[in-house]
Amino acid sequence: MAELDPAEKIKELAATLASVTAVVDVDAMRTEIAELREQSADPELWADQENAQKVTRRLSSLESTVNKLGLIGQRLDDLGVLYELAESEDDADTRVEADRELEQLRKEIGELEVRTLLNGPHDEHEALVTINSQAGGVDAADWAQMLQRMYLRWAERHGYSTDIFETSYAEEAGIKSTSFAVRAPFAYGTLRGEHGTHRLVRISPFDNQNRRQTSFAGVDVVPVVEQSDHIDIDETELRVDVYRSSGPGGQGVNTTDSAVRITHLRPASSSPARTSGPSSRTRRPRCRCSRPSCWLANGRRSRPPWTRSAVSRRAAGAPRCATTSCTPTRA
Repeated sequence: MAELDPAEKIKELAATLASVTAVVDVDAMRTEIAELREQSADPELWADQENAQKVTRRLSSLESTVNKLGLIGQRLDDLGVLYELAESEDDADTRVEADRELEQLRKEIGELEVRTLLNGPHDEHEALVTINSQAGGVDAADWAQMLQRMYLRWAERHGYSTDIFETSYAEEAGIKSTSFAVRAPFAYGTLRGEHGTHRLVRISPFDNQNRRQTSFAGVDVVPVVEQSDHIDIDETELRVDVYRSSGPGGQGVNTTDSAVRITHLRPASSSPARTSGPSSRTRRPRCRCSRPSCWLANGRRSRPPWTRSAVSRRAAGAPRCATTSCTPTRA
């Protein structure tokens, strides 16, 4: 099959960009940007810090998307001129530069096209990730910490902010569990495929006989639902445990009940917190973290099993195992 002419490639990319622009509805986004700018100019907005952060975060996300679409369209127009200049001047360096720009544009437009496929009811929300070490002893705890570092580094490379709510370290190495939020648009839609059991096969660095070990870690990904999302939870299904958390020492150590564990008995999920301060202040972020699990459990109870898609069944706890194998190579 003959390779397409650069002009044809640019035409295909322009058609893909036009379809992406139509799907995201740029005109509606510009209208919402104007409304959000009016709200952000209101001096009374910052009376409610949480709502103000939500407005500014949404405004920044919309402006970034609109500006990116406009910039890519301008770059496509300039790319055609660059190819014409390379042909007229017979300049190999300019041709190489144009090919490099074409490849970069294909990558960026492809990412935007994938973003349009994340059209689930909560795909555009932030994500709450919980990692637990499972079977495998010390290797499982080390594998859980490796997964935590992997996801945090991935978020850092993409410019996403993260909030670590809780980390429980193991005795010898690694972690027992951790919970953190990825603060970015479409974080849940991007990360929901990571939900399930992750398996690591490797020569254990903790085995003095250098035997091959298999370890498991569970990853749970749920959307960070908004405060306005209404969920009916019977108070008899909740158990709140308030206890004293350990600290670095001093007069205040073990004198305040600054650790809270909220357990939802119906889906059998718990959300512990170990942050400094009184339990009333600690309880709020835990409620925010436990709300997605309650929302998912409530949604599963209200829908018959035969109406759930494969993705929803997997998110509901269906077994899924991703295997990673690390084998040393000889020099």
